[in-house]
Amino acid sequence: MRKIIFTLVFVLFSTITFAQKSNSQQLNLDFEDNINGYPDKWGNFGSNDYKIYIDSTNAKSGKFSAVIENGTGKSAYKALAINLPHNYKGKSIQVKGFIKTENITDGYAGLWMRIDPELGFDNMNSRGITGTTDWKEYEITLPLIPEKTKQIVVGGLLVGKGKMWLDNLQISIDGKDLDNTNLEIYTKVLLPAENDKEFDKGSNITLTKLTDNTINNLELLGKIWGFLKYHHPEIAKGNYNWDYELFRVLPDYVKVKNIQERDDILTTWIEKYGKLPICKECKRTPNNAVLKPDLSWIKSSNLSLNLKTVLQEIYNNRNRGDNYYIKLFPNVGNPDFTNEKPYSEMSYPDEGFRLLSVYRFWNMIEYFFPNKHLTDKKWDSILKEYIPKCINAKTELDYELVTIQIIGEINDTHANLWGGGDKLAELRGNNYAPFKAEFIEKKLTVTDYFNLEFSENAKLKVGDIITHINKKTIKSIVDSLKVFYPSSNESAMLRDISADLLRSTINTINLSYISGNKSEQNDVPLFDRKQLNMYQWYKINKEEKCFKILDGNIGYITLATIKDEDIPEIKRSLNNTKGIIIDIRNYPSTFVPFKLGSYFFSESTPFVKFSNGNPTNPGEFTFTESLKIPHEENYYKGKLVILVNEKSQSQAEYTAMAFRAVKNSKVIGSTTAGADGNVSTIYLPGGLRTMISRIGVYYPDGTDTQRVGIIPDIIVKPTIEGIKKGKDEVLDKAIEFINQ
Repeated sequence: MRKIIFTLVFVLFSTITFAQKSNSQQLNLDFEDNINGYPDKWGNFGSNDYKIYIDSTNAKSGKFSAVIENGTGKSAYKALAINLPHNYKGKSIQVKGFIKTENITDGYAGLWMRIDPELGFDNMNSRGITGTTDWKEYEITLPLIPEKTKQIVVGGLLVGKGKMWLDNLQISIDGKDLDNTNLEIYTKVLLPAENDKEFDKGSNITLTKLTDNTINNLELLGKIWGFLKYHHPEIAKGNYNWDYELFRVLPDYVKVKNIQERDDILTTWIEKYGKLPICKECKRTPNNAVLKPDLSWIKSSNLSLNLKTVLQEIYNNRNRGDNYYIKLFPNVGNPDFTNEKPYSEMSYPDEGFRLLSVYRFWNMIEYFFPNKHLTDKKWDSILKEYIPKCINAKTELDYELVTIQIIGEINDTHANLWGGGDKLAELRGNNYAPFKAEFIEKKLTVTDYFNLEFSENAKLKVGDIITHINKKTIKSIVDSLKVFYPSSNESAMLRDISADLLRSTINTINLSYISGNKSEQNDVPLFDRKQLNMYQWYKINKEEKCFKILDGNIGYITLATIKDEDIPEIKRSLNNTKGIIIDIRNYPSTFVPFKLGSYFFSESTPFVKFSNGNPTNPGEFTFTESLKIPHEENYYKGKLVILVNEKSQSQAEYTAMAFRAVKNSKVIGSTTAGADGNVSTIYLPGGLRTMISRIGVYYPDGTDTQRVGIIPDIIVKPTIEGIKKGKDEVLDKAIEFINQ
C-alpha cells in the first residue's frame, strides 16, 4: 500500500453523476462528446497541477481522445473517472481501452477500476505504462459480487510526469458489452434491517451522568448486544437493524435504579426476538482450536440465573446459516463485516452513535480477531475503559483521537485510522521538512532529501541527528504521541511516527541537532506536500529493472517493482550466479511466493499455516493445513539471501516466510512490522475506517508471526556512520555472506 495505490483504494469518489442510461455511447466512453474542451459525463480527482482536456489531433477512433497531462515537474497523480449507472449480475467485469503516452516518468499511465465498498481494485500499478508509446489496447478485469456492490467506478490514470491519451473504452460483464440486451441489472431486495430508518438523523440518546454503576451496566449491555448480534438467528437473518435496536432499549436501560430493573429490561428485550428452535448442528468447540469462545463473562456477571440461562440457550442454539452482519470471504477465510453502516454524514456522531462505535469495534475484535490473545492489555478490560472516553469526547477531533486509541489497543500495524480522520489530519498539518528522518541506532537521523534544492536553507545534512523539535526532546515527543500510532511492535511504531515528527500546520519548525561533533539549532522551512518529491517508506525507481547481477556474479532482485512478466527472465538471467539476494525491504508490487518461490525449491515444502475464524461459532479459530511451495525440476542451486526490515509488512512478511523455507537461505536485516496476513475493513460511525489482520499467520510448527515479525537469522541494522557514507550495510552483509 504505497503512495498512489493507497490513496486510490480509499478515495471516496461519489460525486460524479450522469443520466441513468446503460448505453455505452451515452456514457461517452469514446470521448466524442465534450463541453468547452472537457469530456462530457466524466469527473476527475487528484492534483490540480494536472490538465485534462480533449484532443482532436490524436485519436484512436472517432474525432477525439481524452488527455491527462502533467508538465509542471511536480509528481503526483490525476484520474479521470465515471460511475457506471447500474450494478450488474455476473461473475466478472472487464474494462478495455486504448492508451498512448509521451515521456511518462516518475510513475506510469494506465486504466483503473474500483468496485465499492472496497470489493475490488486495480490501477495497473504493477504493469503501468512508462516512457513514450503508441496506441495500444490494455485491459483490467475484476470479479463481481453484485449482492455487495454499491458502486462501480472506472477511468484512466496518470501518476508522475508526462502525458497520456485515452480513447475507445469498452466495458463488458462476462463478455457482454454494456449495450447487450441480455445484460441483467442486479436489483437488491431490501431486508427489514435495511428498511429501518428511524434513527438515520440521530440516536436521540443522552448519556451525561456516567456513574460507576452506569458504566458497569453499559459494559454489560455492550457485551450482550454483541453476543446477540453474532449468535441470534433472527438478527442474523437481517430482520432487525441491530444498531437501531440498541437505541430503542437504551433510554429505559440507562434509567434503571437497581439490578432487578436492569434484568427485567434485558429479559423483555431478548424475548422480543422470539424463542429459538433447537439447533442439532451446533457443535462444541474442538479441543484443538487455537482460540476458543470466551463467554466466561456470562457466568461471572451479576445477571440473574434466569438471564444467564437464556444467554446460554442462545449460544447452544445459535445461528448456523448466513449472518447479515458477518461473512467469510471464500477460500481465504477473511471475515467480511458486511452491512455495517459508516454513518458518514455524521462527522461528529451523537452520544448514542459514539457508544455504538465502541460496542461495534469491541465485539468485532472479541469474536473475529485471530490475534486477540496477543494484545498488551486483556481485551475484556477495554470495553469498560473506552465507554466513558468515547461518550465524553467533546469534539470531532476528540472522537477521532479516542477512536485511534482504541484501535491501537489491538496492537496491529494493519490497524489505523485509514479514513475519516479529517480533524486529525488538520491537527498534524500538511507542511513537511524537505528531508526524510528515520530512527537509526535509536536516534532520529536525517537519511535523505526529498528535494535537494532545499538543503541550503534547511541546513541539516544526511547523517545529522535531531535531538529536539521546538525545544522538546525527541523521546518526550514520541512518548506523548505513540498511543496515536497503532502498531504491532516498537520498530513499526517508530517507522510510522518518524514520518509525522517533522510535520506541522505552520511554515517553520525549530530543530536542535548534532552535525559532525557540533550541536546546532535552526529554524527549518516546511513545504506543502505538493511541493516535495516525497515518498513514504522507501524510494522506487521504476526506470530500472527489478533485477541485476552485482559484482562477483551475485544476483539481486527487488520486489518493489517486480512484475509477473519479469519472473521467466529472472530465472534465465540469474540461473548461473553464485547466489541471489531478494530485497523485501519494501512492499512487493506483485505476488511472487509461488511463481518465483518455486524456482528455489527442490521439493514441495510447507512454509505457513493459518488460523481461521468460524462465523457459526464466533470466537473459535482453528488451524488450516500447512501451505506448500511447489518445486521446479530445474531449481536454483546457489545461496539465497532475503533482506527485510521494519518496512517489510504484510505481503512482504508472508513472502519472506516463503523464501525462508528454502534450505540454503538466510534472512538478513532487522525485525519486520509484525502484521502479516489478509486484512478486513471496519467502518465506524462518523465515516471512520480502519483495517485489522483477519487471519492468524503461523510457521508450520505453530510459531506466531503476528507482533513478532520475521526475525532475521543475521541481524544487521543501518548505522549513522553508514548513512553518512551512503552505504547499504544490510546489502553489504548479504554480499559478504554469499562470498564466504
